[in-house]
Amino acid sequence: CAGITTYNALRNAGLRGGDLVAVHGIGGLGHLGIQFARHMGFRTVAIGRGGEKEKLAKELGAHVYIDTAVDDAAATLQRMGGARAILATAPSGNAMGPLVSGLAARGKFIVVGVPQDQMQLSAFPLVFGGRSIYGSLAGTAIDTEDALAFSVLENIRPMIETVPLEEAADGYARMMQGKARFRMVLVTKDGVAREASTNG
Repeated sequence: CAGITTYNALRNAGLRGGDLVAVHGIGGLGHLGIQFARHMGFRTVAIGRGGEKEKLAKELGAHVYIDTAVDDAAATLQRMGGARAILATAPSGNAMGPLVSGLAARGKFIVVGVPQDQMQLSAFPLVFGGRSIYGSLAGTAIDTEDALAFSVLENIRPMIETVPLEEAADGYARMMQGKARFRMVLVTKDGVAREASTNG
């Protein structure tokens, strides 16, 4: 679900190779979004909070990491020429709003992480620059086949954490606390894996 969501959002955004694309959030959706963006040929920027995430972001394929604890992400993106697209995977409306100003003219802000809080933003960057905001959610069975085929071709893999079925409650608690890296997979005694996810 996370793979098809991020894959479809990027491939349907009308982008070209070499375009500057930012992925906001390095979690279950974001870690796949970074890989897809890099392998689709985009200049890939990962946006997260905390310097400890930079190494992982670069390993996933980000050319640049912006630490929002230190830098203004929108201003940094503008210094780079503005993002043609920002894939918003972190479910924080408070963090999303200011990022819209990091878009280039006619840039697209694509929301795939659903925030619980309201997204506050000024209409100014939308009107003066023709920027747009829209959401994207999963896809069809054919889209899923396309995402899987692209993932196999480019060796894109989700990062998972396995948990024995008997410890499902502990695994669920880790996932709900945001401590899972990045998908929890329950493993039965016969070796069969079942993914645990709250958002598909």
